[in-house]
Amino acid sequence: MHTINDVHQQFAEYFQMPALKPYAYLLSRKLSEGHICLHLDKPVDKTTDLPAFCEHLPAGSKSLRQIPLVAKDGQDSQPFVLYQERLYLQRYFRYETTFLQRIYQFLDTEKEVLADRLKMLETNRAFISNLFAAGPAFTADGGDPADWQLSAAVTGVLNNFTIITGGPGTGKTTTVAKILAILYHLDPQLKVALAAPTGKAAARMAESLRNTDLPVDDAITAQFQRLAPSTIHRLLRSKKDSPYFVYNADNPLNYDVIIIDECSMIDVALFAKLLAAVGKGTRLILLGDKDQLASVEAGSLFGDLCQAQEALNMFTAERLSLINSFIPDERRKIPATHIKAQDTHPLFQHLVELRRSHRFSGDKGIGKFSKAIINNDQAAIKGFLLPDADEQVMIDQIYSKELFANFVAGYSAFIVEKDIRKALALLNDLRVLCAIRDGEEGLYAINRNIEKILHDKRLIRVNAEFYENRPIILTRNYYEHGLFNGDTGIIRTDEQGILMAWFEDSNGDLKAILPGYLTEAETVFAMTIHKSQGSEFKEVMVILPHARDVPILTRELLYTGVTRAKQQVYVQATEDVLMQTAARFVERASGIAQRFVDDRP
Repeated sequence: MHTINDVHQQFAEYFQMPALKPYAYLLSRKLSEGHICLHLDKPVDKTTDLPAFCEHLPAGSKSLRQIPLVAKDGQDSQPFVLYQERLYLQRYFRYETTFLQRIYQFLDTEKEVLADRLKMLETNRAFISNLFAAGPAFTADGGDPADWQLSAAVTGVLNNFTIITGGPGTGKTTTVAKILAILYHLDPQLKVALAAPTGKAAARMAESLRNTDLPVDDAITAQFQRLAPSTIHRLLRSKKDSPYFVYNADNPLNYDVIIIDECSMIDVALFAKLLAAVGKGTRLILLGDKDQLASVEAGSLFGDLCQAQEALNMFTAERLSLINSFIPDERRKIPATHIKAQDTHPLFQHLVELRRSHRFSGDKGIGKFSKAIINNDQAAIKGFLLPDADEQVMIDQIYSKELFANFVAGYSAFIVEKDIRKALALLNDLRVLCAIRDGEEGLYAINRNIEKILHDKRLIRVNAEFYENRPIILTRNYYEHGLFNGDTGIIRTDEQGILMAWFEDSNGDLKAILPGYLTEAETVFAMTIHKSQGSEFKEVMVILPHARDVPILTRELLYTGVTRAKQQVYVQATEDVLMQTAARFVERASGIAQRFVDDRP
């Protein structure tokens, strides 16, 4: 039964128009589920709990065209916009439009300099060839042998707008490091910005770039050491109590190159504002895993971009010949099957998928399991249910308390380690990941269970909110302390016996903050899979709820959790829940793919 406590009904009732009411309700509900718009040519999902006034809507948009509060084709300003059989709120239509227009502007600008950049590649052939000569050797293991990293690097140097996607261990950061090395070689004064949705992800990217071992001179190495990470909000400079930023279309960022990591986590509003603030002539490079979870808020634009074309990694014969001319090993050249005579899609030759993982094998272990999940290969997933099926992957269908306790006992390593820096490293060796927050298998209950196990072993003493050796994760940014949402630390006493929260910054230096200053922090023996995005641990235990038909359980969620592990993953889930999770996928409505086809300038 729907009451006035239903926020979607409150929204629909506000407009006091019976003909608009069901559409406003459905659109509000779609937005809460992460969609940007309502597809009017798709039937209403009758399996969901809907009020009676939404159940008998006619297909199509004919009835909406007579409503004055609905702008037609985005040509006038009204609360709602009807465009290509999709209904938007005006704000989200503008975000999507800004996003698309800025991409077209990137593409137009790069056409003016493409010829010069092609000549530059030829002029610096020796440097580029040497840069990639130290790359991973050819491996005859049945995986994709093509040198997609070099392909992505050439693409990033030539273009103003580049998307590089790939799973864990495929070398996204290494590829970006080589792009920057080439650009620093050309321009030692190059101004570079690194950013990500969270400060932790940005700091990790900067740390990886600084530690990349490349055959470059000391001057370029010094440039890498000066790279400063930032959250996207800090890069754009948030205005207090305002949804707007200091940097925008009228006041663009002053950088030559802007690199954004973990782009799958960026919602439509922030993406539009980011692209609007990138200056004319700036190179923008977007990194991410298209198979990972989308943003918590509305929109999955990174995934939309990656899926907008029929096939990825396609090039003209001329571009493919150029790329292959930098690859001396014939076995690693891009095959002719990746030639497309001509493609009018705007993103053609602007998106490269890295397809070889240097962390996981594709025919066993975590690599095979994660691939089976994202492809919903039910037979392959069932193969992992067999006892001792794989050394790296264990499925626990009975939710063994003994297995859980043994895994949790691994936290003793950081607790007994006296050196705080070493203890922080040991804390991040393993993690329990939860799909949900509430319930028996939810985050809060699991963290309490872990605390009890460790308390009973006399490893910790839970006697206050901030107790000795409590691991914490920040849930907001603390710019004044140089700490960010997602940073993890440990509560320990200092030399004076005062309890402090200890963290390691992006340079590896320790910093201690009084816990009272960190008002928004949670215990992090266990964390949500959403919060784990961008993190890596040696061992991971993923816990799915017993309940079936939980909408949040999708293949993207499980894939994200499983691929946080580098060496070992345990999954506590029944066969039914596991199979149902792999079968369900995130499908968020937007107009990106269709508008690339219909809205070309």
